[in-house]
Amino acid sequence: MNPLKYNINIIGLLVLLMLQSTVSALTDGYPKNTKIDVLNYIFNLELSDVTDEILCEAVVDVKFLDVNVKTLRLDLIKRADKLNGKGMKVSNVLSNGQDLKFSHINDELVISLPELSQQHQRLKIIIKYKGVPATGLKIGNNKYGDRTFFSDNWPNRGRHWLPIIDHPYDKAMCEFIVTAPSHYQVVSNGLKIEETNLNDDKKLTHWKQSVPIASWLYVLGVADFAVQYVSDFDGKSIQTWVFKQDRDAGFFDFAEPTKNVLEFYSNYIGPFSYEKLANIQSNSVSGGMEAASAILYSDNSVKGDRNTRWRNVVIHEIAHQWFGNSVTEYDWDDVWLSEGFATYFTLLFIEHQYGREEFVHGLRDSQKRVDDFYEENPKYTIVHNNLKDMKEVTSSQTYQKGSWILHMLRGVLGTDVFWQGIKKYYAQYKDLTVSTDDFKRIMEEVSDQNLDTFFEQWLYEPGTLKLNGNWNYIEQDGEVLINLNQIQADGSVFETPIEVQINYTNGEKEIKLIHLKNLVNNFRIKVGYKPEQIYLDPNYWVLMNADFRKL
Repeated sequence: MNPLKYNINIIGLLVLLMLQSTVSALTDGYPKNTKIDVLNYIFNLELSDVTDEILCEAVVDVKFLDVNVKTLRLDLIKRADKLNGKGMKVSNVLSNGQDLKFSHINDELVISLPELSQQHQRLKIIIKYKGVPATGLKIGNNKYGDRTFFSDNWPNRGRHWLPIIDHPYDKAMCEFIVTAPSHYQVVSNGLKIEETNLNDDKKLTHWKQSVPIASWLYVLGVADFAVQYVSDFDGKSIQTWVFKQDRDAGFFDFAEPTKNVLEFYSNYIGPFSYEKLANIQSNSVSGGMEAASAILYSDNSVKGDRNTRWRNVVIHEIAHQWFGNSVTEYDWDDVWLSEGFATYFTLLFIEHQYGREEFVHGLRDSQKRVDDFYEENPKYTIVHNNLKDMKEVTSSQTYQKGSWILHMLRGVLGTDVFWQGIKKYYAQYKDLTVSTDDFKRIMEEVSDQNLDTFFEQWLYEPGTLKLNGNWNYIEQDGEVLINLNQIQADGSVFETPIEVQINYTNGEKEIKLIHLKNLVNNFRIKVGYKPEQIYLDPNYWVLMNADFRKL
C-alpha cells in the first residue's frame, strides 16, 4: 500500500499526568481509591446440584500505597427483596484471625481495617458469604438441558457474586478454588494447579491466574465438558472446552485459526501475556467474552462448519488478549482502547490471512454501521465524558468507528510507523492500565507528528466526514480543478489528507494527495494527460461519505 503521510501542527490540547499510567481528563464516576492496590483474590466457592446458592470464602490480598487508610471498600451486591431474595449475605470478615467490623449498604462492602495502614503494608482479608447470584454467574440448563455454571461479568456484574473492586483501574491476580459435584469439569483463568476427588462425590479444582487482570475478565465455567488439548504456542497450551454432546463439532470448529492468530499478534504486537488459551462453549454469553486466557463463546457457536462469522468472533476475542486484557483502559470512558482495537486488529489478521478483499469488505461494513448509528445519535463521541450509565459503556461506535480511527491513523502515519507505535505502546503498558492520552503520546513519539487535531476530531468530537464536490479538466492549463465542500450537519470541519486517483484516457493511473482543511476546498492538480475519471479515497483510508462527480 501507499500510506498517507502528513504533519499536523496545532497547539496541544491536553496536559499529561504521568503516574503508572496517564489518567484521562475524562473519567467515569467510580469511587477510585488510589491509596490501595489489590494484588490477588482467592475465591473459594462451593457449588451444588441441589440449590443455586453458592457458599463462598474470598481472600483479598491488599497492598497499601499510603499511610492512614482506614477502610477497604469492595463491590458486592447485597441480598435484597428487589432481587427476589437474590444477592449475597456476608456473615463475617477476618484478618489474622481477628474479626473486623464491616457494613454492607447500597451494594458496598466497607471493611474497617484493624489499624491505620502503613505505606507498602500488605494485609490479607477473609470474607465469608453466601447467596444466589441475580446475574454475573449464570446457573441453569444449557441447550441440552444439562446444568451449568458460567460467569458473565461484563462490564460490572462480577460484583453480583464476588467481593471485588469492580472496575478496570485496579487489576489483580485471581484464583478460583471450586468444590462441585464430581461429574463436572471446571475451567477458569490461568493454570489448573490442582484437581482432587473428595470423599462425598465432590471434586476440588484450583485454577490460578498469575498475571494481573481487570475484574470483568475473571471467568468460571462448570459443566459436563469434553476437553481437547489442541496444540501449544510458545510453550503454552491451546485448549477447547465444549459441551460433551458437541465434542466432534466443537473440536473441529475451534481447532482453527487460534494458533495462527496467536502467532500473528505475537509477531506484530508483542508476547502473549497468559499461561494458556482456552476456547470455551458456554450459555452465559450471546457472542464472545474475552476473559483472560479462557474465552467464552455462545452455546450456538459450535456448528461443525468453521463458518466465517464464528471464525471472526474467535479472532476478535483473541485480539482482546492483547488489547483490553493485557493493555486495559484505566477508565470506562476509554473503552474504545479495548473494543476499537480488537475490531481493527481482527481486520488486520483477516487482511494478513485471507486477503485484501475480505479486509475491505470489513471496512465497508463498519462504515455502514457508523453511518446508521450517527443518523440516530448525532452527538455521540468515542471517548465518553464522565460515563455514569454502564448500559452505555459500549456502542457500535466504540467497535466500528474505533476501528476506523486506527485505520485512518495507520494511513496518516504509514504502516511501518503504525506498527512501530503499536509495539511500543504494548511493550510500555503490558499488564497495566492506559488512557487515550497515553496512546496518543506513544504514536506522537514514534511518528514525530503532532496528532492533536487527529485525536480531537475523531475521538472527542462526534460525527464523520461528509463531502460533495466535483472535478473539471482545464485543458489549456493542463490542470484538474477539484472542488470539495464539507457538509456536516453540525457545521464541523475536519482536517485530513485524502488520496485522489486519476484515471487517464490513455489507460494510465496516478494517485495524488490533497489535504482537506476548510469547509470549502479548491485544489488544482497538474496532469500530463486528459483524465477519464477521478476517484476520491480509492484505497479506503478515510471514514467519509462523498458525492463526487465530473462537472
